[in-house]
Amino acid sequence: MTIVEKAAYLKGLTEGLGITPETKDGKLWAALQDLLSDIAHEVEDLQSAQLDMADALDELTDEVTLLQDCCGDPDLLSTDDDDDEDEDEDEDDEDSSFDEVLYDVTCPVCGEEITLDEDMLAQGSIDCPHCGEALEFEMGEDEDSNDDL
Repeated sequence: MTIVEKAAYLKGLTEGLGITPETKDGKLWAALQDLLSDIAHEVEDLQSAQLDMADALDELTDEVTLLQDCCGDPDLLSTDDDDDEDEDEDEDDEDSSFDEVLYDVTCPVCGEEITLDEDMLAQGSIDCPHCGEALEFEMGEDEDSNDDL
């Protein structure tokens, strides 16, 4: 039984008791029945609107999933509000997709990790972006050992 049906049932019970709207008690019961009926209809309207919004949200979720599948990158349309480090990692991932080789080195002074490309290493030295310490690099035959500081 819905809330509107329950309100109508209570109205029928009141009428069945012989309470007439002409008496003081009858006026009170009639006003309460009208209020209860209005509240029941409002609740029913809100429930209907909530179901419509839930359906619309499901459709949007399906469309976002389809877009993610079509793009081939599920993180491309991500709505997570992570901190800036994740954005920096995404930028690094984009750079590596262009076949650019990146190297992660750790500053011996502050311990922070720094990402460098081959051009930066070829310069021979840089200042640590975190602490400002001058870092020097030696390019040897084995390019995989470029994190010598």
